[in-house]
Amino acid sequence: MDKNSKIYVAGHTGLVGSALVKVLNKNGYTNIIGKNHEELDLINPLAVRTFFEHTQPEYVFLAAARVGGIVANNTYRGQFIYENLTIQNNVIHEAYRNGVKKLLFLGSTCIYPREAPQPMKEEYLLTSPLEYTNEPYAIAKIAGIKMCESYNLQYGTNFLSVMPTNLYGPNDNFDLEKSHVLPALIRKIHLGKCLEENDWDAIRSDLNKRPIEKVDGNAEGQRILDKLLKYGITRSLSPSVPQSLSRPLVQVEIWGSGKPMREFLWSEEMAEACVFIMENIDFKDY
Repeated sequence: MDKNSKIYVAGHTGLVGSALVKVLNKNGYTNIIGKNHEELDLINPLAVRTFFEHTQPEYVFLAAARVGGIVANNTYRGQFIYENLTIQNNVIHEAYRNGVKKLLFLGSTCIYPREAPQPMKEEYLLTSPLEYTNEPYAIAKIAGIKMCESYNLQYGTNFLSVMPTNLYGPNDNFDLEKSHVLPALIRKIHLGKCLEENDWDAIRSDLNKRPIEKVDGNAEGQRILDKLLKYGITRSLSPSVPQSLSRPLVQVEIWGSGKPMREFLWSEEMAEACVFIMENIDFKDY
């Protein structure tokens, strides 16, 4: 890529996309294009076609996706498979139609089998069943990988795929219903600490910034407690101490058995690796 190459970052306001924009700017790239959802609906094939034909980007980072943690993946299964398949199909196909020089598709480590040996190797892909709770999302990402590979083989494109591990960093999603594990843990522990200290001003301020299933800081206290309970934040008062003097006993439940191995990566380090790949690696090098 040249420093003035026209670079489109799909999903530029999210955790991954904003990290890519920051690293590209730091590395001296001056012609970066980003469109929010209101400006460009990537699920609309006509809108995507029009954008590519009018803008003619030379390089594309495909970081746009419908993402979420275990609750969102398991709840919105149809939405996750439909929207992710549609977004990547539209962007990858229009990149091919409009002669994009190189595209980098951002996937996820959930593409690997549930019982894949550790450390995971690329050859484990498609060898056994996926984790059921995020299977629709994983299948969409696998389809994106294979679409890039297939277009390369049939049409001679230069479309690459990378599979980041669990990411965290600026512009992360702290919605308890839809967030990934690390931001969910940070927020749950913060809310638990506030509850332990009876700091209702902090709790209400937090909920006003990020309502939990439409429950904001203006809700009555019991409704807030019920919503926190749903996400594993519970409190009780010591029966042997007068309520006016009692400090709440707060527990924060961490979901899961604790057996799965987790690996976390700072989003900007991932972005630096992605930019390096775009600058130095081609499909023929795979």
